[in-house]
Amino acid sequence: MLALLHVLAVSFSPVATPAPAQDAPKSAELAIDVDEARTRVGRAVGWLLAEQRADGAWGSGAIDSVQFTSFSVETYYVFQYAANSLAFLALLSVDATPERDAAATRALAWLLDSRLPKRGNDWDVDCTWAALYGFQAMVAASDDPRFQTEALWERVNARGADLYALLENNQEPLGGWGYYEGPVVSNRPTWSTSFATACVIPALVRAKGMGWKVDPEVAARAVRYVDRCRLPDGGVMYDLRPLPRRPGESIDNVKGSLGRIQVANWALRRAGVASVTDERLREGLESFFEHHKFLDVARMRPIPHEAYYANAAYFYMFAHCYAAQAINELPEPERAGWHRRLRAHLAKIQWDDGSSLDFPNMSCMQTAGTAFSILAFQAGIPGAKAIL
Repeated sequence: MLALLHVLAVSFSPVATPAPAQDAPKSAELAIDVDEARTRVGRAVGWLLAEQRADGAWGSGAIDSVQFTSFSVETYYVFQYAANSLAFLALLSVDATPERDAAATRALAWLLDSRLPKRGNDWDVDCTWAALYGFQAMVAASDDPRFQTEALWERVNARGADLYALLENNQEPLGGWGYYEGPVVSNRPTWSTSFATACVIPALVRAKGMGWKVDPEVAARAVRYVDRCRLPDGGVMYDLRPLPRRPGESIDNVKGSLGRIQVANWALRRAGVASVTDERLREGLESFFEHHKFLDVARMRPIPHEAYYANAAYFYMFAHCYAAQAINELPEPERAGWHRRLRAHLAKIQWDDGSSLDFPNMSCMQTAGTAFSILAFQAGIPGAKAIL
């Protein structure tokens, strides 16, 4: 999603290259306390406010990178819809001010007024990203007191139902969601990934609890899919397959699944899977920080999956957002220390204008990256609203 993670992946073809000889610079040198985190959130929100168009949107729904000329025309719009959904979620997570509330209201209006995403062609199913994050945006909006007027609440719930229907129709037979077609071209896609599937599970659980008409079997299938992607060494397969990819430097190695570990643990924990214990959360987070250099070296590389262990640049912001959510599943006394470590990695890549970027090829990535950064910072600020 998103950042947008594999929203912008063009293909998966991991390249085996030697591991780096030295660690990346230690981010522990950046002492980012809670007050500094609030300041950085303010800068990031400032960027969102400055970049929002008059119609409430960010970025472009048209192609703005030659790297994606082979994608369907629909894909550029659904990338924008997904990124705008993330920006809306980020605005909901921060302290309210008249200016921020006005921006959130405009963003919601754009999400409601824009047409529903649709499948681009036989192989391009990137509309899934718009459904995954658009659905989360509608769930959050429906539960926010700022949007409780009867007419607006009904529109939010109706758009949420439409996006849920898109998810239900595009859930592949194994239970997951993906963004490309699989081995069989069909009306219902036949390929999915662990991370795309995991990111929406908590929203499905939450929507059911709010009384939305959500088939519990849809969430149950998704939970089973993600659970089956977990590996004995703590890694998480990119996509569900009978055997993980070849041993050694593959994307299914722990070092290639640092972000997937976090989103899978968080999602399964929120879904009530008993095997995701506090200790399993800690192990996943320790792996994240121990091997963080592989995310560092991948960030800003223009070719997907070209880095060690097939890490892609757009893994970075997604991984940190969901590491922050996983931290908050631990006992409260433990959280501050983990968030302190995480904030350093967010702060070191924040630009002077407040935005954050990990994959430098489309305008939607700066919107999504900045939103992921806000959501990650906010998760470590005491008293901040839990949005995801």
